[in-house]
Amino acid sequence: MADDYYQILGVSRTASTDEIKKAFRKLARKYHPDVNPGDKAAEEKFKQLNAAFEVLSDERKRKLYDEFGDEAAQFGFDEKKATQYRAYKAAQASGGGMPFGGGGGGVDFDLGDILGDIFNRSGGAGGVDFGEMFGRAGGGRAAGPTAGEDITATLSLSFNEALTGVERGISLQRPGRCQRCQGAGQVGTPSTCSTCGGTGRVRRGGVLGMNTSGTCPTCRGSGRAAPPCPSCQGSGVLDETARLTVKIPAGVHTGSKIRLSGQGAAGSRGGPPGDLYIETIVAEHPLVRREGDDLYMDLPVTVSEAMLGAEVRVPTFQGEVTVKVPEGSQSGRRMRLRGRGAPSLKGGPAGDLYLTLQVKVPEHPSTEARKAAEALARAYQGDVRGSLQL
Repeated sequence: MADDYYQILGVSRTASTDEIKKAFRKLARKYHPDVNPGDKAAEEKFKQLNAAFEVLSDERKRKLYDEFGDEAAQFGFDEKKATQYRAYKAAQASGGGMPFGGGGGGVDFDLGDILGDIFNRSGGAGGVDFGEMFGRAGGGRAAGPTAGEDITATLSLSFNEALTGVERGISLQRPGRCQRCQGAGQVGTPSTCSTCGGTGRVRRGGVLGMNTSGTCPTCRGSGRAAPPCPSCQGSGVLDETARLTVKIPAGVHTGSKIRLSGQGAAGSRGGPPGDLYIETIVAEHPLVRREGDDLYMDLPVTVSEAMLGAEVRVPTFQGEVTVKVPEGSQSGRRMRLRGRGAPSLKGGPAGDLYLTLQVKVPEHPSTEARKAAEALARAYQGDVRGSLQL
């Protein structure tokens, strides 16, 4: 273990949580960057103190650290696999059989795969390379092809673009396939693998009283291997800027996702790429409101159009249409235009467009208009607000 967390904080392995907190506060004040400006050594010490305190102040993390060491604090540590390994050790200590289906000592057993999954890594500074120790059995997954991750990107659209559909060009950063090795992670002419001697298998003996064997992690079982690619360091992946044209279907809304198969992150060592998901963000419209696939819009009409009836022209996203306003219409009357709403992404019928009539009076009436309004007022029968009761 490169740096013991208990030693870093200056406490015993049986120290209480309060003792750990007290020790951390004392040392943190001493090595804080604000107290030691420009002191790189103090800055590094402060980082070590934080890392140690983060683990030892957490009961669960501390328990794992006490059992597995600083590997338990590394990114990717698999606690579930660690539990399996703990069961194995308990069975061995009690003299019982191996809980993973093996027998006694001297049996070929794929423990390297289990331990490799526990730590999800191939060693590192201050750590143990369990894949190397146990032959990385089970197909050499740590060195074999790995599928790329899915990527999600957002795309802003206008209300009109979302309803009618559009093609848009996008640019994004993603892990791409290394062009030098074409994603294989190797370049040059393959020769006999130096790790396995051309057998495609590696074998280790004497570890925990068992013989272990598995697929060679270097040649992946082929017996021949080429030198690792110097550009991607053998991963087959390099960051790239991708420029794509995305076809947005009509009818998307905020939160809709368009899947572009194989346009995600490149897989490592020749693995298949992931997918790219485009999540749309649709701007609001100043005149139209959307609920599901239905659209709602106010339709202004004149006093005479509402009172006498009329045919008026109305714009829709599918083109202009003529609407008949019934005689005697009041403000708030709702009219429906079937199929003039948003297209259905599920392939069903389009939504409807609902028009709400709003009777508008002249803002600057002339003398003649005023006389007409006075004559109109005499046409009302009774109090128009007579029914208002709270």
